[in-house]
Amino acid sequence: MLAMRTCTSAFLTTIIGLISATQAIGENLCWPSLTVKEVEFSALMPPKLERTWSAVVAVDASACTTDSKGYFEIVFTRLGENAPDLEFHKRFVWSAPSIVWQASPSVGVGLTFAADEAVEKYRVENVTPCVCRD
Repeated sequence: MLAMRTCTSAFLTTIIGLISATQAIGENLCWPSLTVKEVEFSALMPPKLERTWSAVVAVDASACTTDSKGYFEIVFTRLGENAPDLEFHKRFVWSAPSIVWQASPSVGVGLTFAADEAVEKYRVENVTPCVCRD
């Protein structure tokens, strides 16, 4: 029982410390808008008979400071003919345009699947926030 109270106290102290540190930084956070486009599933590729799921993720980081970058995850639901369906996360990196590159940036993403597998659905999650422009 004493160990549980000690763990709870340590947890609460950590949370309060994190909240205080965030407030001390005082920076407003924004989230870039990520849109999945141009999704394709390739034909079977010998010799392993694998297929590649690929997409372009458009990044609208106009609310972020220049040269911001962070992570995002795509959550996939994989269908398998000979296996149970599986939901899994794959992490990728997003970046805002630099001063030199003013066009909307995009990120090419891809994963390889076996011949008896397919992507049922996907979604973007856990996008790292950025510091807002002034």
